[in-house]
Amino acid sequence: MGRKHKFDYFGAFEQHSKLAVAESALLVETIEQFTEASALEENTQKAHEIEHEGDTINHKIFKTVATDFITPIDREDIIEMCQALDDIVDDIEDVMLRFYMYDIHFMHDQAIEFAKLIQGSCEALDKAMCDFRNFKKSKNFVHPIVKVHDLEEQADQLYTKVIRDLHVNDYDNPMRVQVWTNLFDSMEACCDACELAADVMNTIMLKNV
Repeated sequence: MGRKHKFDYFGAFEQHSKLAVAESALLVETIEQFTEASALEENTQKAHEIEHEGDTINHKIFKTVATDFITPIDREDIIEMCQALDDIVDDIEDVMLRFYMYDIHFMHDQAIEFAKLIQGSCEALDKAMCDFRNFKKSKNFVHPIVKVHDLEEQADQLYTKVIRDLHVNDYDNPMRVQVWTNLFDSMEACCDACELAADVMNTIMLKNV
Protein backbone atom coordinates (compact mmCIF):
# COMPACT_ATOMS: atom_id res chain seq x y z
CA MET A 1 0.00 0.00 0.00
CA GLY A 2 1.41 3.42 -1.03
CA ARG A 3 2.33 5.96 1.58
CA LYS A 4 -0.32 8.65 2.06
CA HIS A 5 0.72 12.09 0.83
CA LYS A 6 1.20 14.47 3.74
CA PHE A 7 -0.70 17.73 3.38
CA ASP A 8 1.52 20.83 3.63
CA TYR A 9 -0.42 23.18 5.92
CA PHE A 10 2.35 25.76 6.02
CA GLY A 11 2.55 25.70 2.23
CA ALA A 12 -1.19 26.35 2.08
CA PHE A 13 -0.79 29.30 4.47
CA GLU A 14 1.96 30.67 2.22
CA GLN A 15 -0.29 30.37 -0.84
CA HIS A 16 -3.01 32.29 0.97
CA SER A 17 -0.69 35.05 2.20
CA LYS A 18 0.52 35.54 -1.39
CA LEU A 19 -3.11 35.98 -2.44
CA ALA A 20 -3.38 38.76 0.16
CA VAL A 21 -0.33 40.41 -1.41
CA ALA A 22 -1.91 40.10 -4.87
CA GLU A 23 -5.21 41.51 -3.63
CA SER A 24 -3.48 44.47 -1.97
CA ALA A 25 -1.49 45.18 -5.15
CA LEU A 26 -4.77 45.19 -7.09
CA LEU A 27 -6.20 47.67 -4.58
CA VAL A 28 -3.23 50.02 -5.10
CA GLU A 29 -3.57 49.68 -8.88
CA THR A 30 -7.32 50.36 -8.67
CA ILE A 31 -6.77 53.59 -6.74
CA GLU A 32 -3.83 54.82 -8.82
CA GLN A 33 -5.66 54.24 -12.11
CA PHE A 34 -9.09 55.45 -10.96
CA THR A 35 -11.15 57.40 -13.48
CA GLU A 36 -14.77 56.63 -12.61
CA ALA A 37 -16.63 54.03 -10.56
CA SER A 38 -18.25 52.37 -13.58
CA ALA A 39 -14.76 51.45 -14.84
CA LEU A 40 -14.02 49.42 -11.69
CA GLU A 41 -16.12 46.41 -12.61
CA GLU A 42 -13.20 44.55 -14.21
CA ASN A 43 -10.99 44.97 -11.14
CA THR A 44 -13.77 43.97 -8.75
CA GLN A 45 -14.12 40.77 -10.77
CA LYS A 46 -10.35 40.18 -10.51
CA ALA A 47 -10.59 40.77 -6.75
CA HIS A 48 -13.39 38.22 -6.49
CA GLU A 49 -11.35 35.64 -8.42
CA ILE A 50 -8.45 36.09 -5.97
CA GLU A 51 -10.87 35.77 -3.06
CA HIS A 52 -12.28 32.57 -4.60
CA GLU A 53 -8.75 31.11 -4.81
CA GLY A 54 -8.44 31.74 -1.09
CA ASP A 55 -11.73 29.97 -0.43
CA THR A 56 -10.44 26.97 -2.39
CA ILE A 57 -7.29 26.82 -0.27
CA ASN A 58 -9.34 27.00 2.92
CA HIS A 59 -11.66 24.27 1.72
CA LYS A 60 -8.66 21.96 1.23
CA ILE A 61 -7.37 22.83 4.69
CA PHE A 62 -10.73 22.23 6.40
CA LYS A 63 -11.21 18.95 4.54
CA THR A 64 -7.74 17.69 5.48
CA VAL A 65 -7.60 18.88 9.10
CA ALA A 66 -10.86 17.05 9.80
CA THR A 67 -9.33 13.67 8.91
CA ASP A 68 -5.59 14.00 9.63
CA PHE A 69 -4.55 11.90 12.61
CA ILE A 70 -1.56 14.15 13.38
CA THR A 71 -1.22 17.82 12.47
CA PRO A 72 1.95 19.97 12.76
CA ILE A 73 0.18 22.43 15.08
CA ASP A 74 -3.14 22.24 16.94
CA ARG A 75 -6.23 21.89 14.76
CA GLU A 76 -7.88 24.97 16.23
CA ASP A 77 -4.74 26.99 15.46
CA ILE A 78 -4.76 25.80 11.85
CA ILE A 79 -8.41 26.83 11.50
CA GLU A 80 -7.83 30.20 13.16
CA MET A 81 -4.85 30.88 10.92
CA CYS A 82 -6.65 30.16 7.68
CA GLN A 83 -9.69 32.17 8.79
CA ALA A 84 -7.46 35.14 9.66
CA LEU A 85 -5.85 35.02 6.21
CA ASP A 86 -9.25 34.68 4.56
CA ASP A 87 -10.47 37.79 6.39
CA ILE A 88 -7.63 39.88 4.95
CA VAL A 89 -8.47 38.98 1.36
CA ASP A 90 -12.20 39.42 2.02
CA ASP A 91 -11.68 42.84 3.60
CA ILE A 92 -9.54 44.13 0.71
CA GLU A 93 -12.10 42.90 -1.81
CA ASP A 94 -14.76 44.68 0.23
CA VAL A 95 -12.96 48.01 -0.18
CA MET A 96 -12.93 47.68 -3.97
CA LEU A 97 -16.57 46.62 -4.04
CA ARG A 98 -17.50 49.68 -1.98
CA PHE A 99 -15.68 52.00 -4.40
CA TYR A 100 -17.89 50.53 -7.12
CA MET A 101 -21.17 50.24 -5.18
CA TYR A 102 -20.95 53.76 -3.74
CA ASP A 103 -20.34 55.09 -7.27
CA ILE A 104 -17.59 57.38 -6.02
CA HIS A 105 -16.93 60.41 -8.21
CA PHE A 106 -13.34 61.06 -7.16
CA MET A 107 -10.51 59.27 -5.37
CA HIS A 108 -9.60 60.76 -2.01
CA ASP A 109 -5.98 61.93 -1.76
CA GLN A 110 -5.31 59.77 1.31
CA ALA A 111 -6.77 56.60 -0.20
CA ILE A 112 -3.50 55.68 -1.92
CA GLU A 113 -1.55 56.30 1.29
CA PHE A 114 -3.90 53.95 3.13
CA ALA A 115 -3.73 51.35 0.35
CA LYS A 116 0.07 51.32 0.48
CA LEU A 117 -0.05 50.70 4.24
CA ILE A 118 -2.35 47.75 3.54
CA GLN A 119 0.01 46.52 0.84
CA GLY A 120 3.03 46.87 3.12
CA SER A 121 1.21 44.96 5.86
CA CYS A 122 0.37 42.12 3.48
CA GLU A 123 3.93 41.96 2.18
CA ALA A 124 5.37 41.88 5.72
CA LEU A 125 2.89 39.18 6.71
CA ASP A 126 3.80 37.15 3.63
CA LYS A 127 7.50 37.47 4.45
CA ALA A 128 6.80 36.14 7.95
CA MET A 129 4.61 33.38 6.53
CA CYS A 130 7.39 32.17 4.23
CA ASP A 131 9.44 31.44 7.37
CA PHE A 132 6.52 30.30 9.53
CA ARG A 133 7.26 26.59 9.15
CA ASN A 134 10.66 27.29 10.76
CA PHE A 135 9.36 29.42 13.63
CA LYS A 136 10.96 27.20 16.28
CA LYS A 137 14.48 28.00 15.07
CA SER A 138 14.17 31.03 12.79
CA LYS A 139 15.85 34.28 13.82
CA ASN A 140 14.05 36.30 11.15
CA PHE A 141 10.43 35.33 11.74
CA VAL A 142 9.69 37.99 14.37
CA HIS A 143 10.94 41.05 12.42
CA PRO A 144 8.18 41.16 9.76
CA ILE A 145 5.60 40.45 12.47
CA VAL A 146 6.78 43.59 14.28
CA LYS A 147 6.56 45.51 11.00
CA VAL A 148 2.89 44.49 10.60
CA HIS A 149 2.18 45.99 14.03
CA ASP A 150 4.11 49.17 13.18
CA LEU A 151 2.14 49.61 9.95
CA GLU A 152 -1.13 49.08 11.78
CA GLU A 153 -0.21 51.89 14.18
CA GLN A 154 0.54 54.13 11.20
CA ALA A 155 -2.86 53.20 9.76
CA ASP A 156 -4.55 54.15 13.04
CA GLN A 157 -2.87 57.56 12.97
CA LEU A 158 -3.80 58.10 9.32
CA TYR A 159 -7.39 57.04 10.01
CA THR A 160 -7.71 59.59 12.82
CA LYS A 161 -6.32 62.32 10.57
CA VAL A 162 -8.48 61.60 7.52
CA ILE A 163 -11.73 61.23 9.47
CA ARG A 164 -11.10 64.54 11.25
CA ASP A 165 -10.21 66.21 7.94
CA LEU A 166 -13.45 64.93 6.41
CA HIS A 167 -15.55 66.41 9.20
CA VAL A 168 -13.61 69.70 9.26
CA ASN A 169 -13.24 70.33 5.53
CA ASP A 170 -16.35 68.63 4.11
CA TYR A 171 -18.87 69.38 6.85
CA ASP A 172 -21.15 70.99 4.24
CA ASN A 173 -21.25 67.75 2.21
CA PRO A 174 -22.65 65.11 4.61
CA MET A 175 -22.97 62.46 1.89
CA ARG A 176 -19.26 62.75 1.07
CA VAL A 177 -18.40 62.53 4.77
CA GLN A 178 -20.54 59.41 5.22
CA VAL A 179 -19.28 57.62 2.10
CA TRP A 180 -15.60 58.27 2.74
CA THR A 181 -15.91 57.53 6.45
CA ASN A 182 -17.32 54.12 5.50
CA LEU A 183 -14.54 53.59 2.96
CA PHE A 184 -11.77 54.52 5.38
CA ASP A 185 -13.42 52.30 8.01
CA SER A 186 -13.10 49.44 5.53
CA MET A 187 -9.48 50.25 4.72
CA GLU A 188 -8.56 50.49 8.39
CA ALA A 189 -10.20 47.09 8.91
CA CYS A 190 -7.74 45.61 6.37
CA CYS A 191 -4.77 46.69 8.49
CA ASP A 192 -6.51 45.37 11.61
CA ALA A 193 -7.02 42.02 9.86
CA CYS A 194 -3.30 41.85 9.01
CA GLU A 195 -2.42 42.59 12.63
CA LEU A 196 -4.82 39.88 13.82
CA ALA A 197 -3.20 37.33 11.48
CA ALA A 198 0.23 38.36 12.80
CA ASP A 199 -1.05 37.90 16.36
CA VAL A 200 -2.30 34.41 15.49
CA MET A 201 1.14 33.51 14.14
CA ASN A 202 2.79 34.89 17.28
CA THR A 203 0.43 32.93 19.54
CA ILE A 204 1.12 29.70 17.64
CA MET A 205 4.86 30.30 17.99
CA LEU A 206 4.59 30.90 21.74
CA LYS A 207 2.49 27.75 22.20
CA ASN A 208 4.96 25.56 20.35
CA VAL A 209 8.48 26.73 21.24
